[in-house]
Amino acid sequence: MRTGNEPRTARSALRARFWLSVWGLIWALFGTVAFALAGRNGWAIACGVLLLIVTIDLAVVLRHIRQGPHYQPGPGIPPYQPPDRRP
Repeated sequence: MRTGNEPRTARSALRARFWLSVWGLIWALFGTVAFALAGRNGWAIACGVLLLIVTIDLAVVLRHIRQGPHYQPGPGIPPYQPPDRRP
């Protein structure tokens, strides 16, 4: 049975988001440089925009990680009420 407070108690895998953002940052930076050197300005701009988006996401993830567990429920708090187990 759901309680309706899931958005308030939702947890995010911040470490996974951090490493995926780092991976995206590396590839977007590589793509921007490679396309700029190859003379493909349209693709370089597209990769540059993606680089900006990934950088903003990385900053948000780092901010949430630095806020610490105070803003995230611990693993002992379930995101919903467990169902009644009646025999």
